[in-house]
Amino acid sequence: MTAFDEERLARLIRALPPAPTGWVRAAQELPFARAEVDEIVARAEADAAFRERLVADLEGALAAEGY
Repeated sequence: MTAFDEERLARLIRALPPAPTGWVRAAQELPFARAEVDEIVARAEADAAFRERLVADLEGALAAEGY
């Protein structure tokens, strides 16, 4: 990318309105959520009973486990 392209890109980005608060908050929570989903998947792979509860009632099973 040339200097002209970088400067133009910077001007265009500055002209954008700020990101909505909800988007910013969601982006900040993504690393935690990703780690939590990875933990749930690993547990479901290792624990057949937990996996069955997830399949039967995803929201209920996660709530019962404190997620």
